[in-house]
Amino acid sequence: MTDRLTITRPDDWHLHLRDGAMLANVAPETARHFARALVMPNLVPPVVTGAQASAYRDRILAALPAGHDFTPLMTLYLTEATDPADVVAAHDTGIITAVKLYPAGATTNSASGVRDMDRIRPVLEAMAQQGIPLCVHGEVTDPSVDIFDREAVFIETIFDPLRRAIPGLRVVLEHVTTSDGIDYVRANDNIAATITTHHLVINRNHILAGGIRPHYYCLPVAKRETHRQALLDAATSGDSRFFLGTDSAPHPDKAKLAPCGCAGCFTASNSMAILAHMFAQADALERLEGFASLHGAAFYGVEKNSGTLTLVREPYEAPRQIDTPEGPVTVFDPGFTPDWRVAE
Repeated sequence: MTDRLTITRPDDWHLHLRDGAMLANVAPETARHFARALVMPNLVPPVVTGAQASAYRDRILAALPAGHDFTPLMTLYLTEATDPADVVAAHDTGIITAVKLYPAGATTNSASGVRDMDRIRPVLEAMAQQGIPLCVHGEVTDPSVDIFDREAVFIETIFDPLRRAIPGLRVVLEHVTTSDGIDYVRANDNIAATITTHHLVINRNHILAGGIRPHYYCLPVAKRETHRQALLDAATSGDSRFFLGTDSAPHPDKAKLAPCGCAGCFTASNSMAILAHMFAQADALERLEGFASLHGAAFYGVEKNSGTLTLVREPYEAPRQIDTPEGPVTVFDPGFTPDWRVAE
């Protein structure tokens, strides 16, 4: 096995940076290793117009350390009142890269999301005509559906009918967690999927067996081991329809360790070390560059990054926490010491 690997500098195609004091403390963790990141718009209030996306981008850039080489790629939060013309204009002027669909109530800060898919049809049709990607949080929110089934039910009852109605729409099934999602992406055109670092590592036993572990709780929730293995197989396969979106989501510990704790894993600090370890274990280290650096850029139609990132085969101990004015944010613990680290 090689002891050193240099790849095109990676991108994160699904990232939460929050705002204000939290933004200033977590953004440098991503900028250290990633050249670009697709930034999610679920602030409070959400980023729903091109003007708001532009202002949020300015706040992100202002929060980064001097001399950084990082580009935030912005998204709009799709609502039932979204103006198709504003979406097209924001994309045409380079303000946004994609639009994000949250079913109302599906995850953190999604109360403003979509309840009636028919009401967003004009926006989606305009996006299809202009080639604007739609990023989808793929879960139903019907309380009668078991939380472990919500992705599969969403694909069958909402996602597939939506895509059949607007076949030209380019879609990313975000943070896919099931073999159902993997199989659907493989069987259809104009679709890709992001896979998170933490879903490649944990299954639902990590959250629940032997005691509840809130820092492993995320949405979509981790599923059975068979699903985790399907994600790992897809990520390490070299299939260009699958690429990295960490869904790194910072919450202060006081919000995670609460009677009704927040969902999200903060992986910005150690994603590349964990991924190198997992790909090496799968005897697929040569495919890490495609997953982390090339496939997403190709789907979104942007040039690959000009810089590089070097990983070396040395044990890596990530920081346990990131300090913020809102309290410490715990860094995701994969349950093992990665055999690889980023060469600083």
